[in-house]
Amino acid sequence: MGNKNKGLTKAKKDKKDEFYTQLSDIERELKNYKSHFQGKIIYCNCDDPRVSNFFHYFSYNFEHLGLKKLIATCYKNQQIDLFSRNDCEKAVYLEYFGDKNNNKIPDLEEIQVTYLQGDGDFRSKECIDLLRQADIVVTNPPFSLFREYISQLIQYKKKFIVIGHQNAISYKDIFSLMRDNQIWLGFGFKGAAGHFINSTYKNYATASDKRDGMIRVSGVNWFTNLDIKKRHLDLILYKKFIPEDYPKYENFDAINVSKTKDIPLDYPGIMGVPITFMDKYNPEQFQIIGLGIANSGLEIGVKPYKPEHKKYRKEVQRRGAVDGDLYMMINGIVSVPYARVLIRNKAFL
Repeated sequence: MGNKNKGLTKAKKDKKDEFYTQLSDIERELKNYKSHFQGKIIYCNCDDPRVSNFFHYFSYNFEHLGLKKLIATCYKNQQIDLFSRNDCEKAVYLEYFGDKNNNKIPDLEEIQVTYLQGDGDFRSKECIDLLRQADIVVTNPPFSLFREYISQLIQYKKKFIVIGHQNAISYKDIFSLMRDNQIWLGFGFKGAAGHFINSTYKNYATASDKRDGMIRVSGVNWFTNLDIKKRHLDLILYKKFIPEDYPKYENFDAINVSKTKDIPLDYPGIMGVPITFMDKYNPEQFQIIGLGIANSGLEIGVKPYKPEHKKYRKEVQRRGAVDGDLYMMINGIVSVPYARVLIRNKAFL
């Protein structure tokens, strides 16, 4: 994954996922969903309101967005007072119904603070009861619990805009939801990387991209099931198919496309594209066949390694050889691309 994602990997290992999102990133994304917020109850259920810019954004824009109510739950050992430094060992939830004194500021007396019986975990009964009230969930959930978090939102039929890593696209259950057009990617972070407030992990950002007290995580994106114009825009294709430029897989009848921008406009068959393609995916333009990795690949007909190729991969290249992964033979050498989404251009169906 590289040094730039070591912080993310460590978060998964240690379950320390307190990556607080910048207000500028929130504003840049959420401006595209304004029409969805009118008259709605917003729930931020993975947020410490003391430092949560999600709560800040929605409370300060409550009237502008026409919200009905804002709810935020705070995990235990965070602070109850939105504007103080007083430690509290109990979890709380906050409710805000809008500006009452016309000063356009969410004052303390306007924010209802209630203790929770449990620890504020989004999976607890208390938090699920609050989730049932909500129309739209907006937050940055724990990376390590992303599968479970999305599953809960789908189970309770909630609309959402949440942050996740693009690697989640390759999770079997998440990919199935994306293939079936139940969730998709939002507008994304500037430069396909986010700077999060976090002092726990080493920052691997380049010197020109460092920010004090923050960690740079590449490959993060917004996941949503709210309809946006972006997902109905056709990807402009300009390259023509030349066999030499698009090697075929050894174990599946499809060509490999190295970059999304290189998808040929005139190829009628199945193509393997990077998972970053999902950021440009228009369900009216392309059909998704499946995911060409491991069991997901086997399920759609990707053949296992040939014995001699598996042996070469493991003994010569000293790399893992997982049946179901797409692979090519380039000049007699086994070549395995990173996770590939198998697609077909609907113009040829």
